[in-house]
Amino acid sequence: MQAAAARARRVLVSPAASGLPGILWGPRLESASSAEGALLLHLYGVPSSASSRHHARDFSSCFAPQSPGNLILPTMASQWLSEKSVHRHMATAHFSTEASDVDHPTEAVEEMYQKMLKSVEAETMPPNAWLWSMISSCSNKEDIKLLFQILQKLRVFRLSNLCINANFNDHLCMKVTEACARVGALDYGLKALWKHNVYGITPTIGSAHYLLKHAKELNDTKLMESIMQVLRRNALPLQPGTADIVFRWDLLSKYAERFVKAGVKLHRTVFDIWMEFAAKVGDSQSIWNINSLRGKSVKHYTLATGFACAKGSLLDRKPENAAAMIKLLYKHLPDQKKPFVKDELQKLIAEWPAEVIKRQKKDDRKAMEEALIKDIPAMINCLTKSGLDIPVDLEKLTPQLQAA
Repeated sequence: MQAAAARARRVLVSPAASGLPGILWGPRLESASSAEGALLLHLYGVPSSASSRHHARDFSSCFAPQSPGNLILPTMASQWLSEKSVHRHMATAHFSTEASDVDHPTEAVEEMYQKMLKSVEAETMPPNAWLWSMISSCSNKEDIKLLFQILQKLRVFRLSNLCINANFNDHLCMKVTEACARVGALDYGLKALWKHNVYGITPTIGSAHYLLKHAKELNDTKLMESIMQVLRRNALPLQPGTADIVFRWDLLSKYAERFVKAGVKLHRTVFDIWMEFAAKVGDSQSIWNINSLRGKSVKHYTLATGFACAKGSLLDRKPENAAAMIKLLYKHLPDQKKPFVKDELQKLIAEWPAEVIKRQKKDDRKAMEEALIKDIPAMINCLTKSGLDIPVDLEKLTPQLQAA
């Protein structure tokens, strides 16, 4: 009987039961009578008195103010609408779980929710340990729903009773994000990155990186794009580490301009992967565009970027330029890395032509094959004439092209 009463009470105090998106969205309260408004406030767990400032010690000490809260309703409404389509995709693509699996929150989380709710109703801030326990205990999406409900109520309590108009600290954002990823509630994880939210969460780029890594592990390009959209809409600062995670060819090409405009200096490994892939697909124009960006942040060529440029010259039917690039690369490489030039040159002869040809349209393959059969030996000849005599096996060129 007590358990049933507790569940009924939780339903009554939930935002869905009261018909409100959240207590801070007030349109319904404005149209209600004063008695109805008071009843709704009471059911929602918001105390009527602001006299309990002495209860601020627990949470205000742990969740130190980091950034001012912004409760401007039009801004929040706009944010909610802008993310609506993203959440629809997330719900259908990532969280299609049988209803029987997620109908009920776990006992530990529901118990902690009720304890914290009773504490708020008694105009007392719950101990910090209760919230951390609730976060660590979340194991399904219903648990996450309760977590976000209590965060919203705590945010309202801090604002109305304790006059704290600041969000919780950024450590909470990371822990909440980790919990959302752990149970597969990525739609709520994205809410934790909203700049203006009713949960008192301070979004951080570190939390965004955690979600991006999770999406990368799932090999989910659409999810990574959704996260990048949230970063843009909420003006979270991009970092070199962001580009390291979003290393896929299609996403790097799509967001490269944003990284550059934001003044982000991409790491050397990003350019290695990016230019290497452009060479594999036979896109010489992308090689030169990326190399132009590389020159603004990275001074020296690596084996990967140097040979990508050589391949770009071969694709443009300029074997002498390819030879000049390899010679320049060899000259500036540290002595311990110079022996690897021979290995990369042999791969260019024995592996790369077949790989790039098979990625071309069928009508273009024959012409590219003939061009490479002619231009690669010409490049080797130019290298020898320039004084860089690297022994390679050109006999492997024709057979592997025939296999392609």
